[in-house]
Amino acid sequence: MVELVPTAHPLSALAIRGGAPGERGGGEGERGEPGDDRHPARDESRLDDEGGGHARARAGVPSEGTGAAKGEGGKAGGHGGRSQGAGRDQERRREDGGVRASPRPRHRGEGSGEAFGYGDEHDRDRQAEGARLGGESCDDRHPRRFAEEDPMGDRVARTALLGIALLLGGAATRAAGSDLGLFEAHGEVGTVGKPGSAAYDAKAGTYTVTGGGENMWFATDAFHFVWKKASGDLSLAADVRFVGTGGNPHRKAALLIRQGLEPDAAYVDAVVHGDGLTSIQYREERGGPTREIQSNVKGPRRLRIEKEGDYVFLSVAREGERLAAAGGSFKIRFTVPFLVGLGVCAHDDAVSETAVFSNVELTMGLPTSAGEPVLESTLETIAIASKDRRVVRQAREHFEAPNWSRDGKHLVFNRGGRLFTLPVEGGEPREIDTGFATRCNNDHGLSPDGTSLAISDQSQGDGRSLIYVLPATGGTPRRVTARAPSYWHGWSPDGRTLAYCAERNGEFEVYTIPAEGGEETRLTTAPGLDDGPDYSPDGSFIYFNSERTGTMQIYRMRPDGTEQQQMTSDGHADWFPHPSPDGRWVAFLSYEKDVKGHPANKDVMLRMMPAGGGETQVLAKLFGGQGTINVPSWSPDGTQLAFVSYRLARR
Repeated sequence: MVELVPTAHPLSALAIRGGAPGERGGGEGERGEPGDDRHPARDESRLDDEGGGHARARAGVPSEGTGAAKGEGGKAGGHGGRSQGAGRDQERRREDGGVRASPRPRHRGEGSGEAFGYGDEHDRDRQAEGARLGGESCDDRHPRRFAEEDPMGDRVARTALLGIALLLGGAATRAAGSDLGLFEAHGEVGTVGKPGSAAYDAKAGTYTVTGGGENMWFATDAFHFVWKKASGDLSLAADVRFVGTGGNPHRKAALLIRQGLEPDAAYVDAVVHGDGLTSIQYREERGGPTREIQSNVKGPRRLRIEKEGDYVFLSVAREGERLAAAGGSFKIRFTVPFLVGLGVCAHDDAVSETAVFSNVELTMGLPTSAGEPVLESTLETIAIASKDRRVVRQAREHFEAPNWSRDGKHLVFNRGGRLFTLPVEGGEPREIDTGFATRCNNDHGLSPDGTSLAISDQSQGDGRSLIYVLPATGGTPRRVTARAPSYWHGWSPDGRTLAYCAERNGEFEVYTIPAEGGEETRLTTAPGLDDGPDYSPDGSFIYFNSERTGTMQIYRMRPDGTEQQQMTSDGHADWFPHPSPDGRWVAFLSYEKDVKGHPANKDVMLRMMPAGGGETQVLAKLFGGQGTINVPSWSPDGTQLAFVSYRLARR
């Protein structure tokens, strides 16, 4: 006999454990970035510097998330460092550490012709909808109750349950009397050549899951799933290991949140592959493509996936370490109820693979944070063809605005008034010597030949931003602008001219000046803020953002200020346009239309449009804004962007 086992929706803040000890994370914090006075009325919130940790809702378990970051703001302002306050072809080509050597289509057919590679070639037959999960659940504590009161009603109820089970194709069923611990049911999602299984060992507190299936990628999935219904915020953590060696390097063991049992359902998972690659994978909508955010930690012992509101986060721990945020959050919306559980995919439909999940801990309804949240910053790169993201650095500290070095090997970013360089593959940052300039904001960038670095610093005089140039390797800054405040944004392709935003006589406009210094030239005169100028790679245009229509939009003009042309007008507030090195695209940051200025800690999007204007593409949805992509951040080959996302984490 097959029995469908529904349970009540979890609504309380309850931690359900499978024997996992609590874990603790930590970190040092530091002050925020220097500010400016372009938006003097804005008062950024601040993040304090006190440690803490939220309880795991388990008696006697140490809390996670100790430590804090002080995101202390500089001067209240809306720009340029101006106070953050408080952002798959079935074989992957990687270097050591699970990092692909270069972006490329992930499967046959992906990326053919179109920049984003998802078109009609991926049309497929939709799977039958089946029965949707919904309605109120009942429990099975009194299985004979209705038989005693109404035998016919009992028969109808049994028939209905069996019908639902058949509609769900077996993935929602389990053998009567079996014990799945924290979970309700298990079975196949999609079509698999080798049926899987699931077994719970209550004494050991382990779940052994065997799964077949070709993949969990593209627009459909095939794997074995152990699940329960859920709603609201939650956290699922487990130690994960594969049984045996020598399997497909892309086999997957995952902690999942999934909208339904359909093969093409929206989902997100925290997944470790056979070769150690660890990432968040997600399908934002039913039938859509799968994307991923790769962690910079390979082969962790323990994973955790957290859902807070519409955002999902990944944490990892190596052997002997405590769970720590892996960075790379994103926004995805699920309707209630959705499913949460464990999954295994063989990545080869002719075989099956087995993984053991131990110390499984499921928390429904996350505890209320004690005190102010802690700021976490994540430096990421995104491949524009696949929209896959990779974490370079994540820390409980405030950093901003990456530039990509001209040789493609390093990133430059600002933190605590100083500038740092970091290998693209990750590692420890190295401070760049900027001499007396110790209050550098987030308006900085490398010259076209990579030998010089333009900075905007607020350490001198009355503390207003001035533009300087120094050797890219560090040295004594040379002052370029005589007047303040001035905020650098772009180099001309020949390296002779700097473009910047400056406030003169109460108006913020776009200016240019010789890189060696001299007289500045005003290019814009429209009322309201004009900002963020950056040159096209051939030098024929300067792109910038302006609020002259009442909403911040992207414009372009000739280098002498003529032929000013609006490029966006689609209901968002758009900032900081950056033309790609090949001249094909312009990337920019978008807020909701009613957001004024470019504040920190907002729901934003990275978007891209053709350089000549046209339909925009969403590259990523994230939490960020100020500091995310203020300055040029394209890779030299034009295939990737660097940016910073943020999180206000629970203590």
